[in-house]
Amino acid sequence: MPDQLRISVGQYSDKGRKDINQDFHGVYIPEEPLLTSKGIVIALADGISSSAVSQIASEATVTGFLEDYYCTSDAWSVKKSAQRVLVATNSWLFSQTQHSQYRYDKDRGYVCTLSAMVIKSTTAHIFHLGDTRIYQLSENNLEQLTNDHRLWVSENKSYLSRAMGINSTLEIDYDNRQVVIGDVFLFLTDGVYEFVSNDFIIKTIGEFDDNLDKAAQTIVQEAYQQGSTDNLTAQIIRIDEQPSSDANETYQQLAELPFPPILEARANFDGYTIIRELHGSSRSHVYLAMDNQANTQVVLKTPSIDLQGNPAYLERFLMEEWIARRINSAHVLKPCAQTRKRHFIYLVTEFIDGQTLTQWMIDHPKPDLETVRGIIEQIAKGLRAFHRLEMLHQDIRPENIMIDHTGTVKIIDFGSTRVAGLSEMTTPIEQENILGTAQYTAPEYFLGDSGTPGSDLFSLGVIAYQMLSGKLPYGAKAARATSKAAQMRLIYESLTRNNRQIPTWIDGALRKAVHPDPFKRYQELSEFLFDMRHPNKEFINANRPPLLERNPVIFWKGVSVILLIIIVFLLSQSP
Repeated sequence: MPDQLRISVGQYSDKGRKDINQDFHGVYIPEEPLLTSKGIVIALADGISSSAVSQIASEATVTGFLEDYYCTSDAWSVKKSAQRVLVATNSWLFSQTQHSQYRYDKDRGYVCTLSAMVIKSTTAHIFHLGDTRIYQLSENNLEQLTNDHRLWVSENKSYLSRAMGINSTLEIDYDNRQVVIGDVFLFLTDGVYEFVSNDFIIKTIGEFDDNLDKAAQTIVQEAYQQGSTDNLTAQIIRIDEQPSSDANETYQQLAELPFPPILEARANFDGYTIIRELHGSSRSHVYLAMDNQANTQVVLKTPSIDLQGNPAYLERFLMEEWIARRINSAHVLKPCAQTRKRHFIYLVTEFIDGQTLTQWMIDHPKPDLETVRGIIEQIAKGLRAFHRLEMLHQDIRPENIMIDHTGTVKIIDFGSTRVAGLSEMTTPIEQENILGTAQYTAPEYFLGDSGTPGSDLFSLGVIAYQMLSGKLPYGAKAARATSKAAQMRLIYESLTRNNRQIPTWIDGALRKAVHPDPFKRYQELSEFLFDMRHPNKEFINANRPPLLERNPVIFWKGVSVILLIIIVFLLSQSP
């Protein structure tokens, strides 16, 4: 196809003289429209020899970058998209080390180097940290494009000063340069470039111009023969075709796309036919639409025109698409693949034929316990998908839960979702602590604290309590408790007070799930779900009704016996 980016790729990797290969590499060439809107991604990671789990870090970093980069919004720049993905991956790697036996020895944790490139249109965007390298071969000249992040403490001893997963924050080098047809880029690990001369590399690539895989293999084998004791990986990328300047201009800077107008029924919009509006507010408009190409019903969400001058709002709106694309769960709203060029900013998701949990509770004011448990368990499965990716939903409430006609429960609306590791980014959305709806928001948010998975658990517990009672565990007082002292004065209203059919151990589980102190809640969703199905003796004993309520006859018989003993004792003491 004319006016399209096309490259040739050659790759080869070998464990060399080591027992395992801790390198990991990959290239992803997407189909249109992603090829034009997002470009081609190349990545190479090198694990550190002191770590027994470094190969896991290498694989997670490369696969995560190749997959998650294409989940970012088309309206984001390459730099912004890549940095966000890498920051989130770094946060996950650092978290894995912190929760492992290597917490106090970062050189043995989930750490790796990374050199990556995104080639979009006529520009190569370079992202780098560590001591893998990227070279550019042009006119028989091999130029190193990256700087090694290695600190030498002596002639024979050095250590990495920067790497993926080594710190909670990430500092990554970024550069970009124009490319032309015939340019060649070379990605090498230190096990290769320290043992192979530039002349050999240039000669080999020229000799195997029609077989770059063979060229990569030959370079790796040369490093091995020259005595390399490390893992060995080489990637060769050659620019074969480029889009013309006219095509490039057509697709440039999607961030400048306009906000769509308010849409009416039967309107044609970017290949969709609007059926009706499902929801409208001052922040967004949600429409049921027909995808004319796929002939399927979808949901379009458009930003409010009134907020087009608010960068924080736009950031949050675009973040929803990235979050939705990253999560793969039957209990989380699924985005639709973008197969056409966009002319406006909007989101497209699956259409859920059902009702919100809010409406479901109105229609089922007194659901049985098993039904409630089934719904809560499905919501929890969706939350686990967020938490596994170091995300907090932060706005779990009945209005953001959908139940379809099959009874499947799905979490929707990711406008308040917080992605771990992005707090150091300088854009407005990361500087703002976004809260959900007050009645379901965990108390720690009102103190200005950062949320945890236990914060989402609090919201889930409130929903379970509301489904069983029609009320909130603390009424409206929780939203007004904005100090630690006020929160400790909150009084939980027991479910058993007005409904004796609710088991005391269910009430105990809910009491713990919605405790104002996050350290006194369940630490895992699985613990809460287990206690919702299995009587916990701790709750049974703590909530056991007094004997007077359980068996009044025995109680009064006991009182009578005690009184009789007292009377007999007093009579025996009289002269």
